[in-house]
Amino acid sequence: MSQANTPTPTPANTQPAASPQATASASGPAPTGGGRQKALTIVGLVVLAGLSYGGYEWYAGRNQESTDNAYVQGNVIQITPQIGGTVTAILADDTDFVKAGQPLVKLDAADAKMTLALAEANLAQAVRQVRSLYANNTTLEAQITVRESDIAKAQNEITRLHDDLARRQALVGIGAVSAEEISHVQAQITQAQTALASAKASSLAAREQLQSARTLTDNTQAQNHPTVVAAAAKVREAFLTLHRATLPAPVDGYIAKRTVQLGQRIAPGTPLMSVVALGAPWVDANFKEVQLRTIRIGQAATLTADVYGKKVEYQGTVIGLGAGTGAAFSLLPAQNATGNWIKVVQRVPVRIALDPAQVSAHPLRIGLSMEVTVDVKSQEGKSLAEGAQAASSVQTDVYDLLDGQATAEIQRVIANNMGAGKASPLPASKS
Repeated sequence: MSQANTPTPTPANTQPAASPQATASASGPAPTGGGRQKALTIVGLVVLAGLSYGGYEWYAGRNQESTDNAYVQGNVIQITPQIGGTVTAILADDTDFVKAGQPLVKLDAADAKMTLALAEANLAQAVRQVRSLYANNTTLEAQITVRESDIAKAQNEITRLHDDLARRQALVGIGAVSAEEISHVQAQITQAQTALASAKASSLAAREQLQSARTLTDNTQAQNHPTVVAAAAKVREAFLTLHRATLPAPVDGYIAKRTVQLGQRIAPGTPLMSVVALGAPWVDANFKEVQLRTIRIGQAATLTADVYGKKVEYQGTVIGLGAGTGAAFSLLPAQNATGNWIKVVQRVPVRIALDPAQVSAHPLRIGLSMEVTVDVKSQEGKSLAEGAQAASSVQTDVYDLLDGQATAEIQRVIANNMGAGKASPLPASKS
């Protein structure tokens, strides 16, 4: 039976093939040229912004040198005794603020008081002994005057006796004067001559004694006599020793590292505590050696402290560059001549002074981390200092006051032993 005209059965779930237009409509609208252009614009702006920022950073950075290896430094004054003794009082502790001259530690001063009393007694005795030297000079001068008077009296007596003898001898021829009277006058002349010789000898002895005494007093006054000055030096020494039993603060600052304890027996030079002067700190910025080519003294610097963050900026000035690298001055310097040498980039400390007003508004502490940027555009400054910087000068007059008090005490002792109106000011110590 023939099957050529038999139709092929179609499955019930078979769907007709979709046309290309229908497929495109189902997947959504095709992307247009405007969308691509917008994306390219955004990318271009980002690239342009990046190039602009990079160009600015390059332009600004070529005149700057920066480092985050920088730390706050300041004067840390160690309090050490000049004499030994037992601690009887501690008048300041860690974190306390102290003023210059304020007592910090007291030592037992009993022995020093006795030494001062003995020195003052010796000074008083020296003054009185020197006064006796000047009094002896006056006595010897009076003795010379008496001897000169005796000499003149003896010479006058001899002259009178010679005249009397001449008159008597003229009367011997007429028998008016006996030979016995002549002999008596001649005997008187001999006695007068003996008295004259004795007066001259006494006068010479008195002059020699006066000359000898004057060698101890010439060109000086009682209060400036070497004996008095030597005794006064002992009083000054004892006075300073007594008052050095109280240790004052040399400058205004904050107490740190207190190690002294009550009742401790300490020797001269023992560290007791430190006074940190935070009023004028500076920053040591450790730049790499390749950064030092353009850094000069006098250049401006901008600094930030980690403790305050980027919102607080300090203005500073380069005031000096270190004379060597940190490694060269370390406790154990590197031995670069060894065979296993490895090159390491060295750093040199650059000292930067800060604006005192900014430090007062935002206080810093020793050792705080800083970030430093130096403007190296100006190259007029030197790379090495040619003199001392004013910011480096540190001094105190606390100890000058003590020396003045010692001078006043010496003058008091001398005045008490010179008598009213006889003492003059004693020169201050040249120490």
